[in-house]
Amino acid sequence: MGILVFIILGALIGWAASTVTGREHGIFMNLLIGIAGSFVGGYVSRLFTGNDESFLTFNWMGLFWSLIGAVLLLAIANALSSRRHHTA
Repeated sequence: MGILVFIILGALIGWAASTVTGREHGIFMNLLIGIAGSFVGGYVSRLFTGNDESFLTFNWMGLFWSLIGAVLLLAIANALSSRRHHTA
C-alpha cells in the first residue's frame, strides 16, 4: 500500500510542478519528475533547515519540499532547453 501512495503522490507532485512551470508532460514523466523532486526537495530542505528527517514518512512539509524540488528540476530543464535552442 505504501508504494502505491508514493507513486500517486509522486505523479501529483510532478503534475503540480508542471502546472507551476507551464510545461506539459504525460503521467509517466510527471511521476518521474515528482519522485526526483522529492529527492531534490529533501536535499534542499536539509540545506535550509538542517533537519535530517526520514523522507519516506508522510508529512505536509515533505510534500511542500517535494514540490519545491520538482519545480527546481523543471526550471533547470527549461533553462537548459532554452539555452540549447538559442545557441544552435
